[in-house]
Amino acid sequence: MQHSKIYSSLAIYSLLIGIVISCQPARERLANQVPELNRFTTSTLTLPGTLDEPMAFTFLNEAELLIVERKGGVKSLEVGDKTLKTVGHIPVNTKYTNKEGRTREAEEGLVGVVADPNFAQNHFVYMLYADPEEAKHVLARWEYRDSLIQASKRVVLEYPVQRQECCHTGGGMVFDKAGNLFITTGNNTVNPPAGTSNLDERLGHENSDDQRTGGNTNDLRGKILRIHPEADGSYTIPEGNLFPEGTPNTRPEIYTMGHRNPWRVSIDSETGYIYWGEVGPDASEDTESNPRGYDEYNQAKGPGFFGWPYFIGDNKPYADTLGKPFSIEKVVNNSPNNTGLKELPAPQKAFIWYPYGYSEEFPLMGSAGRSATGGPVFRQADFPESDKRFPAYFEGKWLITEFMRGWIMAITMDENGDYLSMEPFLPTENFSSAIDMQFSPDGDLYLLEYGSAWFRGNENAQVKRIEYNGGNRKPIVKASADKSAGGLPFTAHLSAEGTLDYDKDPLSYQWTIESNNGFSQTIYEPNPSLTLDKEGVYTARLKVTDNRGNSNEQVLELIAGNEPPEVDLVIREGNQSFFFPGSPLSYQVQVQDLEDGKLEEGKIAPTEVAINFDYAPEGFDPIEIAQNHKASDDWVTFSKGKMLINNSDCLSCHKLAESSIGPSYQAVAQKYKDDPQSYPLIANRIVNGSVGIWGEHAMAAHPDISQQDAATIVDYIMGLTDPQRAPKTFSLAGTHTPEVPTGDNGKGGYLLRVAYSDKGNGKLRSLSAEKIIALRNPTLDLENFDEGQGIQLMTTPRFLFNVVEDQAFIAYKGLDLTGIREISLDAEASERNGAAGGIVEVYLGSPSGTLLGNTEKIVPLDIDFRAELQKLRAAWEKNGKKWPRPNYRTVREKFAPRHSIPLNDIAGKHDIYFVFKNAEAKPGQILIQLNGIHFIHIQPAS
Repeated sequence: MQHSKIYSSLAIYSLLIGIVISCQPARERLANQVPELNRFTTSTLTLPGTLDEPMAFTFLNEAELLIVERKGGVKSLEVGDKTLKTVGHIPVNTKYTNKEGRTREAEEGLVGVVADPNFAQNHFVYMLYADPEEAKHVLARWEYRDSLIQASKRVVLEYPVQRQECCHTGGGMVFDKAGNLFITTGNNTVNPPAGTSNLDERLGHENSDDQRTGGNTNDLRGKILRIHPEADGSYTIPEGNLFPEGTPNTRPEIYTMGHRNPWRVSIDSETGYIYWGEVGPDASEDTESNPRGYDEYNQAKGPGFFGWPYFIGDNKPYADTLGKPFSIEKVVNNSPNNTGLKELPAPQKAFIWYPYGYSEEFPLMGSAGRSATGGPVFRQADFPESDKRFPAYFEGKWLITEFMRGWIMAITMDENGDYLSMEPFLPTENFSSAIDMQFSPDGDLYLLEYGSAWFRGNENAQVKRIEYNGGNRKPIVKASADKSAGGLPFTAHLSAEGTLDYDKDPLSYQWTIESNNGFSQTIYEPNPSLTLDKEGVYTARLKVTDNRGNSNEQVLELIAGNEPPEVDLVIREGNQSFFFPGSPLSYQVQVQDLEDGKLEEGKIAPTEVAINFDYAPEGFDPIEIAQNHKASDDWVTFSKGKMLINNSDCLSCHKLAESSIGPSYQAVAQKYKDDPQSYPLIANRIVNGSVGIWGEHAMAAHPDISQQDAATIVDYIMGLTDPQRAPKTFSLAGTHTPEVPTGDNGKGGYLLRVAYSDKGNGKLRSLSAEKIIALRNPTLDLENFDEGQGIQLMTTPRFLFNVVEDQAFIAYKGLDLTGIREISLDAEASERNGAAGGIVEVYLGSPSGTLLGNTEKIVPLDIDFRAELQKLRAAWEKNGKKWPRPNYRTVREKFAPRHSIPLNDIAGKHDIYFVFKNAEAKPGQILIQLNGIHFIHIQPAS
């Protein structure tokens, strides 16, 4: 449920940009120069909701690509004008029926497509699909001439499958230079409940034995095939596959075997090596007999056996039926379900492998749900030389994307094609649910995103294009207006402020203002004033052009004839910066609208005003929420469980009210509403994964979600059927006492919000306005200071905030000191770090403003923290308790007291500066380590 965040990726990328290897020849230096991020532009080419479970795509030429959808749809996309149209439909099967007779969605359907290398001459396209009548998968060829010509269909290859269990169908296809076609096929085997390998040899459990498919030399499932399609619709076997034609108990089509679910396959046009992503099993932890699950990114320099179902990752062995690990020295398939050779080739280890959790070998992979997709290897020689072709820096790199984790990585190999390193590609962007990725014939990188919910059309199913500009760049246009709506006459001041050109070219500006009421005006200046005296909706289009003719534009909407409402939330008594549980706030809501009237005069009904006061749990900054929120009548409460879900990959498999690959949250709540004893079990499934609870699809493990957070998620889900958890209603004036929700750690903040949507005016739509007051926790987030000097932020296994300079300071601006009686600092000077110590002074307005007070000198403590920690541990375990994870804060809080600065009666908002002083500190020496700043409130009388 948790999308990984590669925290260091942007810093790494920025560092690489600064590397210049001056002693190398110019060509080598260019190849080692990391391109600037601003030379890449990502755009979406399809409209929301126009793709229904897209699975794969292929380029027919530079201007057109073909997309296939799981339910059988075939669509064409003209990349120039972004025209998407349906050009055919293939009847397919998308279901399976289990032993209990229940019909479920399967992963199969129309799963793969590739254009013939000579498409311009023969118009052939190949598609891999599940036959709608018989239990088999079919590779067939059609002619495509603006639409699929159904009468031209030729079946090229087919192989039987089972439809009693789910899953895995492969579907990746690619041609090499010799016209050989590579095809990935899934293992067509049930996911085992334990999330390990599939080695069930019992009679009647054949579909749970991958030795019959992926480990079977005489079966086409769990393989990468290589065939040579012929003009008449047949195929021949190219030389060099894993088993020569005529080898008993083998299929000559097999190029590689030992796969679970190989997905998108690509080929290095220079070396001929093939590359693919492979989805692994779900076990989140190692056991005594079996390793945890890993996804893999793989490379094959030639035909071979890649280990499944006997090995995974770097040949980590599974155990046989007797509990003995399989040996890479001699792999024998003794399953009664095996129809092929007993002795298998030596297994090859994965190229890259990674679990749900942190990977020691490949730390940039992050941790979260996983679904390795794949991607292309870049070679400049494959594309016409131009400014838009990717630069030499990416020569020979393999670009991979991950369906669940939302990133693209660039993998570098050495001269032998072996793994060397990886780095994030466009690390500030998200590419979640990417199911296919390829370069276009003219060198742009395209991604197909399936969307966030399985087995249904998604609004965010889309095609993205990443373009590189190695020459002169278009201007980046920023258009704004001081007002977007107003009564007549309506005057708006338009602005091009923020527009820039990375090449620093001279720019010309053109505003075009138009409306369907007949108005049209063009203004040739960057920041004009505009007065409109006729009711209507207007578009203001700013076009900016550089002196080389490159242009870009941005459009604003202006509404003349309806003044937006004015909303205010006035705190009459209480602190307006900090959230103090149990401390009452006296407030009043004020609303007025030019056309609708005033709330206080009864022109606006109280029921038309939306009011919501709500707790924002730890991890969700109320200041940031207030700054980025937009007016809405959808007053979703700030449930921590809901926020944890929204910030994870939960929504890839679950929806609120509709079933997806997993059940809806409402269905889960309904099922378990009378069984609170099951809640811890559900939380455990979130962390460790499960299968078979709601069908055969496994729920991925999420080791980065703590048991406490998993329990919070469960609490939110179960509350969906509890009417007592419905949002509260609030009066327009009165007193509100904010509280911390039961079970929360109290480290959150509080949001006070009011909104009103007016009634529109004539044909003009309604306009909304809102006011949000964000109350932060009285313990400040140290890293979120507004101004600072002489401090050092470090992220290790824990966060460190070091002061490293005499007269250093940090400032937090606009803090309300009303009712604050004390500022308490959690600070220490560690002998271990050679800290000098010092005093902390607090000022208003500036580092030399009005002095509020200061601490005593904070001196180094001569304490052996490790020894004290061991004492605490011994005492803990002596009482029969299990020792939790080592916690140095426990020791620090015992021996390093907080430092108090009393405050007199100070009211109102001020800029607060914390200044750290020790004139005897050496340059660069740590003065103190700051661990917390706490504002202590005068508690209300009980």
